[in-house]
Amino acid sequence: MNEQKVKLVADIGGTNIRIATAKSQAVLDNITLYSCKDYNGLEQVLREYITQYNLTGCSIDACLAIACPVENDLIKMTNLPWSFSQEKLKKDLQFNQLSLINDYTAIAYAVPLLSAQQKYQIGGGTVVSNEPISICGPGTGLGVAHLIPTRDNQWVSTNGEGGHLDFAPVDDIEIDILCYLRSIYGRVSYEQLLSGIGLEQIYHGLSHREGKKTLDYTAADISNYALAGSCELCSQSLVVFCRVLGSFAGNLALMMGSFGGVYIAGGIVPRLLSFLSDSDFRARFDAKGRFSDFNRDIPTFVITEKHPGILGASAYLHQGY
Repeated sequence: MNEQKVKLVADIGGTNIRIATAKSQAVLDNITLYSCKDYNGLEQVLREYITQYNLTGCSIDACLAIACPVENDLIKMTNLPWSFSQEKLKKDLQFNQLSLINDYTAIAYAVPLLSAQQKYQIGGGTVVSNEPISICGPGTGLGVAHLIPTRDNQWVSTNGEGGHLDFAPVDDIEIDILCYLRSIYGRVSYEQLLSGIGLEQIYHGLSHREGKKTLDYTAADISNYALAGSCELCSQSLVVFCRVLGSFAGNLALMMGSFGGVYIAGGIVPRLLSFLSDSDFRARFDAKGRFSDFNRDIPTFVITEKHPGILGASAYLHQGY
């Protein structure tokens, strides 16, 4: 009797783990959420899933998207006290194949699979097939990735640390925020504005600029008060956040010629769709001087799919990496 073949995918964050089986590249089954705090390590979670869905004895190819560096055999998670050997994990769980990829690599591979219902377009532009795609995502930090098409109709993800590019202010308000942040950090990257702590630092910078008392607001507080219209300084902070995000996304488009689209991921922006649509995000994306027409043809999207990490892990597996 032939062994049942299973493709197992997971998205491993610092708080939760999502695991699923991939029936095809874009079809996931048995999606299950686990809380990291309930387990002593990754192997324990994977074993529970395998037992729960009667996968013991199957030939399992696995791809795990994880929010930490994956280049070495020994994996030390950034936001969890977990560490493990890739080779030992593969052997102990008797996987036929095990691939670990960075979480933003996974999100990148998910993009070509997104339907119209899994993304939200802001502004104009039309996707051009088989052209580079750029992704950025404000969250705990600022993730950046790019997808390059290959001649055999597949994709290759190129990753780096694009979120740590030098912040370039566009107007006087942003210059003042830069000066405020330079007094704290010396060097200021885009991540210092385009992240959870970044939104807080924009708020602090504006408070300093206007000589107002800084209240102890979190990024969630600032967003909520801005959306409710109950705090003018919070609203202004979110306005600046959207403008800077537009400028940064437009820079990615210029660098890569991202005629396949620029996609915004992460935990912050999907909750701000209406605000972002009404903001200067797209105007800033286009405002590139002599190259404004270049960017105007490039579409921008917010990823609204709830599980892009496991979707991208599935795409990675099915491409045969």
